[in-house]
Amino acid sequence: MCGIAGAFGQHDGKELVAAMTERLAHRGPDAGALAEHVTPTSSVVLGHRRLAIIDPTAAADQPLRRGGLTLVYNGELYNFRELRAELEGHGVVFATSSDTEVVLEAWRWWGPAALTRFRGMFALAIHDQDSGTLSLARDPLGIKPLYVMARGEGLLFSSELKALLGVVGDELRVNEAGMVAAALFRWLPAQDSAIAGVRQLRPGTWETHHPDGRRESGTSWDPVAVAEAARHTTGPDLRAVLEEAVHAHLISDVPVATLLSGGLDSSIVTALAHRDEPQMAAWTIAFREQDKRMEAMPDDARYARRLADRLGIRLHEIELRPDVADLLPRMVATLDEPIGDPAAINTFLMCRAAREAGIKVLLSGTGADELFGGYRKHLACLLAARYQRVPAPVRGATRGVVGALPVAVGGHGLRTVRWARRFLDFADLGEEQAFRRSYSLYDTDELAGLLAPELTGHVEGAVRDHLETYADAPADLDRVNRMCLADARMFLPGLNLAYTDRASMAASVEVRVPFADVDVFAAAFGLAGTQKIRGREQKAALKDAARAWLPDEIIDRPKSSFGAPIRSWLVEDLRELVDDTLLRGELVTGGFLRREPLQRLIDDQRAGRRDLALQVWQLLTLELWLREVRSQGVAA
Repeated sequence: MCGIAGAFGQHDGKELVAAMTERLAHRGPDAGALAEHVTPTSSVVLGHRRLAIIDPTAAADQPLRRGGLTLVYNGELYNFRELRAELEGHGVVFATSSDTEVVLEAWRWWGPAALTRFRGMFALAIHDQDSGTLSLARDPLGIKPLYVMARGEGLLFSSELKALLGVVGDELRVNEAGMVAAALFRWLPAQDSAIAGVRQLRPGTWETHHPDGRRESGTSWDPVAVAEAARHTTGPDLRAVLEEAVHAHLISDVPVATLLSGGLDSSIVTALAHRDEPQMAAWTIAFREQDKRMEAMPDDARYARRLADRLGIRLHEIELRPDVADLLPRMVATLDEPIGDPAAINTFLMCRAAREAGIKVLLSGTGADELFGGYRKHLACLLAARYQRVPAPVRGATRGVVGALPVAVGGHGLRTVRWARRFLDFADLGEEQAFRRSYSLYDTDELAGLLAPELTGHVEGAVRDHLETYADAPADLDRVNRMCLADARMFLPGLNLAYTDRASMAASVEVRVPFADVDVFAAAFGLAGTQKIRGREQKAALKDAARAWLPDEIIDRPKSSFGAPIRSWLVEDLRELVDDTLLRGELVTGGFLRREPLQRLIDDQRAGRRDLALQVWQLLTLELWLREVRSQGVAA
């Protein structure tokens, strides 16, 4: 795992890439270097910071130059040994035992078609000295980031947005459409950007830039096509697929451990990894008692302890009691984009603790909920379709009763009331609208009322983009799988994979995600929706498979989110920050937010009349993000 940066067709490229690479030092503290190639018609500078995991010798450092090709690469190729053997059969001679050299030689042999053979997570740039071209590519599910910015006749690219802003921030401005999308979803869909003129390369795509300004592009992996093909194949042996996926993700020349929340997904990964690596350790997180009461959250750590005891795993437990008022601004800067998920703090603290113990690689259960129908919203949307058959007068009476109930009493959160209120927000809507509203923070009118009037069109644009992505699914896909496919294309790369990458790399740790794997993806969409949600049982097929590895108490425990006690934090730790930073901040003074509806939103949250903690948290995150990018010279 590493950080990459580069400049193509830039007169000041070496200076810019040197500064960007230095800004990415946390992603690769083990080594760093630049490679420059200048001709009368082209100029390219590639930079790399290395976190040495496979072949940690200096011979495998990057940029890697071989026979006219220069590569910078961020990621891991789990099938590199198989590809190496195939290439050796073609006569290729290797100088290292790294996966990096396999990537370079595979590109030389197959060109962009090599991407279809790669199993792993990656973002890469490769310069061809003979043609003068620069090619960029990103892994199928968007695990590894790659930001691209057109500049003059060429471009800049980097693993993190902050590296770009650090060198050319004064050439850029914020993108209000992206900010509106972030306010609606609390993360950024792939088509949106928080900074005008900077985009992320789409997952599963590549592009080649020529010295004369031409650009070719292509798709190496299409989730819609894969889901369509999977529907017409023999049902997968899910147990075998998962066992093989976790085994593949353990390839490493340094020790590997796991993140163990105590939930089903991380427990599966931990149990399977432990079979191959009996001495491995795990990290988990626990919360203060007062925070659990306000959040009305279960004690996940006890399940992590039970599994660790059963398997004989060394479990490192961290109690989450951060100085969140100090940590939140730093996490916002770390995340690059206005991502409003406090789980990023959990990930960072666990990764930091693991790194302090000498661990560079951790496995995570991220991706299982999206692929196997594990979120409450998936079941809730199915229940909403049934609810719509209830007579209208009964539904109206139910809405009135639930609306009159408080969401917190005496410092105790009322989880059932929160869920009921949330359900009724979308229970009467159509399929796509209900799905969007089940996890977005506002209905369109409420968000429009919070924003400046001239921003209303951006709300409509964000909703329209969501509709287009949701509708772009195979015609014979059932409703559960339509939701899962939309999540795999939007929610997974936009939120969970994004914060996992930034938070872990801030601690100089690589997090691998065996569920976010092309083979697991195909297996997941080889299952019917009724195999994923059976009655009211979610992730049913995954639970069936897991009974070979896990005790029933882990498999059948209630669903819990990998979250943080933000309701408690907003009442106590962050109260001043909300009053002084959000209510008096640039979003209000600059006219993005209207002060009066914002004040009402905060008052309703504090009084327990409505559960608006995520909305307040996201808007505070957005304010801190805006201040951070403005400090880099970005114009409003």
